[in-house]
Amino acid sequence: MKESSGKKLKIAVLYGGRSGEHEVSLRSAASVIRNLDPSRFEVIPIGIDKDGRWLLNDVSLIEKGAQALPIFKDHPVVLPPNPVLDGTALIPLGAGANSAPRKVDVVFPVLHGPLCEDGTIQGLLELADVAYVGCGVLASAVGMDKEVTKRLVRDAGLPIVPYVSARSESWRRDRAAVRERVGRELGYPVFVKPANLGSSVGVHKVKEPAALDAALEDAFRYDTKVLIETSIDAREVELAVLENSEAGAAPLVSVPGEVVPTHEFYSYEAKYLDENGAALNIPARLTEAQTREAQRIAARAFESLECEGLARVDLFIDRGSGKFYFNEVNTIPGFTSISMYPKMWEASGIPYQELLSKLIDLAVARHARKQALVREFHR
Repeated sequence: MKESSGKKLKIAVLYGGRSGEHEVSLRSAASVIRNLDPSRFEVIPIGIDKDGRWLLNDVSLIEKGAQALPIFKDHPVVLPPNPVLDGTALIPLGAGANSAPRKVDVVFPVLHGPLCEDGTIQGLLELADVAYVGCGVLASAVGMDKEVTKRLVRDAGLPIVPYVSARSESWRRDRAAVRERVGRELGYPVFVKPANLGSSVGVHKVKEPAALDAALEDAFRYDTKVLIETSIDAREVELAVLENSEAGAAPLVSVPGEVVPTHEFYSYEAKYLDENGAALNIPARLTEAQTREAQRIAARAFESLECEGLARVDLFIDRGSGKFYFNEVNTIPGFTSISMYPKMWEASGIPYQELLSKLIDLAVARHARKQALVREFHR
C-alpha cells in the first residue's frame, strides 16, 4: 500500500476503549492527531466508548486546542471483517443506508489496557485485513500480561525481580496460603499490581503484612490475576524501542530516560493528576556502560517478545548494586505531549511528527509483506 503522488493516506486513529485507562487514551489520541503530518495524512478519529461501541468523531476540537478528545454518541461505525471496494472501509451507520463508505488505509490504535492493547483489537484488524500501527496479536497479548512477559524475558536470559502471582479464585478460596507464600518467598515491602493493566492503575506498595489484603482486594477489582513482586531500592529507567525500517535488522533503541517520582512511587496520581508528580530526566543519569547495557536489555526484550512497530521497555536499576532488572513492556505506550516514548525519541534525534510517520510507514510495509504470503495451499 503506497501513497500515490499528492494522495494522502487516510489514518483512522482509534482511541478510548473499555479499560481503566480510557481517559489516558483520550489525551494520547489528541496529541497524536495534533502531530500527524497534515501533508501526508488525512485523519479519521474513531472513539470506542466504555460500552464498546465504535463511533465516528471529529478533528475540529483538536484544531481548537483540546487536550483530550471526547467520544460523541451519534455516529456509530462498523469495521467490516473483509476488505471493501479498494481498501478497508468504515461504514457510517448513523448517516443513512445509502451513505458511501469511508476508505481507511491504516489504523493507528492509541488504546491502553485490556480489550485495547492486549491483542484483541489487533486480532480484529488482522481479520479485517487492514494495516495497523504497532505490535501484532502475539506480542500485544504477551506484553499485556506482566507475569507471562516476565516468564519469557527470564527464559531469554534477562534479569527480573522475584515475584509470585495469585488468581482471584485461589485468593478467595485460601487467603492464608497466599499471605504465607508472599511472606516466605518475597518478604516485605512488595508491590501488588493487576497483571493485565497499565498506567499504575490498581498498583500498591505494601510495607507490612497487615496491608496486603486491602491491596489485593483493590487489584482484583481490575483483573483476575495479580502480580506480587519484591520491592527493591531502585531507579526507574525507560527506553523507547522502534522497529528498524530495514526488515530483519536490529531494532532501534533511544537514549534512556529516568522517572524520578515525587510521590513514593510512580503512581497513577503521579503520572496523570499531579503536574509535579515526577521529574523526567532525558537522558537518564547513567554511565556510558550502563546506557549500553540498558539499551541491550531493551532490544533483547523487544526481540524475545516478538514486538513490532514500537514498544517502551521499563527497567529498574538497583541503587546499591547498579544491576538492571527488566520490569515491563508497553506495546502502546502513552503518546501525550509529556509521555516518555515520544520525548525519548525527540532526545535521540527523531521529532514527534517524524516518529508518527515512521510508525505508519512500518505498518504499511508489514501489511505489504503479509499480503505477499500465500494463503492457499496448492500441490
